[in-house]
Amino acid sequence: MKKRRKFWAAAALTAVLAALYCNYALEAEDWTVTSPRLPAAFDGLRITLLTDIHGTQYGPDSSRLLEAVAESRPDLIAISGDLVDEATNLPSLEPLVTGLAALAPTYFVTGNHEWVRRDTEAVLDQLEAWGVTVLRNSYVTLEREGQTLVLAGVEDPNGYRDMEQPAQFLDRLRREVPGDPYVVMLCHRNNTLDLWAALEADLVLAGHGHGGVIRLPFVGGLLSVDRTLFPKDCEGLYTQGCTTLAVSRGLGGVRLWNRPHLPTLVLRRLEET
Repeated sequence: MKKRRKFWAAAALTAVLAALYCNYALEAEDWTVTSPRLPAAFDGLRITLLTDIHGTQYGPDSSRLLEAVAESRPDLIAISGDLVDEATNLPSLEPLVTGLAALAPTYFVTGNHEWVRRDTEAVLDQLEAWGVTVLRNSYVTLEREGQTLVLAGVEDPNGYRDMEQPAQFLDRLRREVPGDPYVVMLCHRNNTLDLWAALEADLVLAGHGHGGVIRLPFVGGLLSVDRTLFPKDCEGLYTQGCTTLAVSRGLGGVRLWNRPHLPTLVLRRLEET
């Protein structure tokens, strides 16, 4: 009986330690995305994706997260929403946000939790003041060697009712930017592959799904943020037509057996044969 109790006590302790490790041990990885539409000048572009931080701190002044981002060697940093939630003390994020902006040009789109706060506009103004470009149904054109890539971002649906819809925004973008550019789209929601494939966006960077709040070995996501079982499109690369959707498991929020995730998208031009 004593041996059995010791066994179960050891098993429980192991499970707790493993859960703690999974919750706080950052997992950085590279994902390669290929396309014949990628301009040759942007071959090898590295975009590090941060999402669903929810105000989580990784070490003093977010030093562990900043170190991991630096080691990912980003050309661009994308934050696809839920940087804060309703309980986040915004000034506590200043070291992280200013640190990211110092590493590489950093871009942000809202998630659902930014819109739960009553001070959403003040939050977005502060991010801009800290050196981040906030994309609000807007875009920037990046140029290398005379070639162009468009980095765009859409507001989360939790925002204002009269916001421009994705189809309207992409139609406007294509009218304003000549030459049918390769488009990297930042959005928060992961369950959007059908939408972006229909609109023929090239690459979409998203989060929201947390990889499934609870993950199981060899199974993947067990429980979604919407409390449904075995969520789809919640972690990894998904392709439909000419569109690739890249979904990070995110870095904060409630999670179990689910390591914080820091993927870097490496863009490669696929030569047509």
